[in-house]
Amino acid sequence: MSHDSGTFRIAVVGGGISGLAAAHRLCELGGGEGVALFEATGRVGGVLHSERRDNCLIEHAADMFTTKEPWAVNLYERLGLLDTLIETNRDNRRAFIVHQGKLVAVPAGFTLMTPSRLMPMLKTPLLTWRGKGRAALECLVPRQPGTEDESLQSFATRRLGRETYERLVQPLIGGIYTADPTRLSMQATMSQFVELEREYGSLIRAALRGATSKQSGSGARYGMFLAPREGIQELPRVLASRLPAGAVRLDASVTSLLRTETGWRLEVDDKEEHFDAVIVATPAHVAARLLRQTSNALADDLAGIPYASVAIAVMVLSRADVRHPLDGFGYVTPQVENRKVLAASFSSLKFPGRAAEDQVIVRAFVGGALQARLLDRSDSEILALVQEDLEQLIGFHGQPVHSEVIRWPRSMPQYHVGHLDLVERIEAQVAAIPHLALAGNAYRGVGIPFCIHSGEQAAEGILERLSESRSK
Repeated sequence: MSHDSGTFRIAVVGGGISGLAAAHRLCELGGGEGVALFEATGRVGGVLHSERRDNCLIEHAADMFTTKEPWAVNLYERLGLLDTLIETNRDNRRAFIVHQGKLVAVPAGFTLMTPSRLMPMLKTPLLTWRGKGRAALECLVPRQPGTEDESLQSFATRRLGRETYERLVQPLIGGIYTADPTRLSMQATMSQFVELEREYGSLIRAALRGATSKQSGSGARYGMFLAPREGIQELPRVLASRLPAGAVRLDASVTSLLRTETGWRLEVDDKEEHFDAVIVATPAHVAARLLRQTSNALADDLAGIPYASVAIAVMVLSRADVRHPLDGFGYVTPQVENRKVLAASFSSLKFPGRAAEDQVIVRAFVGGALQARLLDRSDSEILALVQEDLEQLIGFHGQPVHSEVIRWPRSMPQYHVGHLDLVERIEAQVAAIPHLALAGNAYRGVGIPFCIHSGEQAAEGILERLSESRSK
């Protein structure tokens, strides 16, 4: 596909990874001299932010991405940066689950929702014999008739029983989305398991036939994850550097978007600018505000995508102060354990070169949809409750070498039951508005690969529509 995008003036609103991927794709497809990317803050990358502190590389949000979807790896390949990517450490590629105040390894072979090996499930202390028996009966559970969307709680409990849902599925999947599992949409987040049920009638049957081997892995399938050697912020930095000089406008707040007879009028810090097309790559609630004058119905639907807030407590610990062998990459906490920390990642153990040999970086996640009130607490209160968790679970004693709290208010879109219907309605309305596209993690996937794909699709769609209208 190629278009002469240099003849068009295209505004990209939002300098996170989705907006950067859109702007970069516009340039790839035709020069991009008319591309302007507006970012309200002083740096690009959005939540993707890395920081060097002494000998430590501290990630402020995502610290890796999956290769299960090809879009991130494809972009790195086109940028000529594949050799900057590193794999997770091959040792201790496993996660723990908090169980009765202790860390217990996820049973080997248990994917996000599917036990593919019998013995580890029989031996795990995470489930009672009654719970194990109920999970084994999954083969006899009839498939759900129809195609109606279902919540994670409903699907997993129906197929595997309440105990397996509460002790394994909920912490492993709920933690990814910091979501309320009673509202989290299976179709929007875990559609592969819905498809396995439809095709094989049973998740265990599908696993025994090898159908899940490409889908996921033990807990999180760490062999499928990569990270840039110099930190996750490397990708936004490189993308911005590949755009034409002057294309990236930092500290440039778009306050108004208005459709005109010839294109779009943007108000940027009280100045008017005119463009042929616009890609809005902001959170859905920001897009709703910007597009309110264009379409009330679209703005209402965008505002209907809820968001959760999360705080990440980063602690650099002296390895000598930790009794636990730390022979895994982190832990997740079931809701039924009634603890304050959702999950903790041993970041410096996942990737080499993240900390000095005698130190470990722990990133603990607090808040989310189910514990939003915890974010009302001060940084020092959050650090205190995280430290208490680490003392109990990994035997930490002493004081952190460094600690800080990173807050991400309204940063995690919640894919509730019916989310895909809502997104289809949004997309249909956008398609009816000339030369407008949306991109971001609010629509069809929250991870870095999905954001890249969303931005690139928006860019390709805009150029196609502009070219069609010009040729008429």
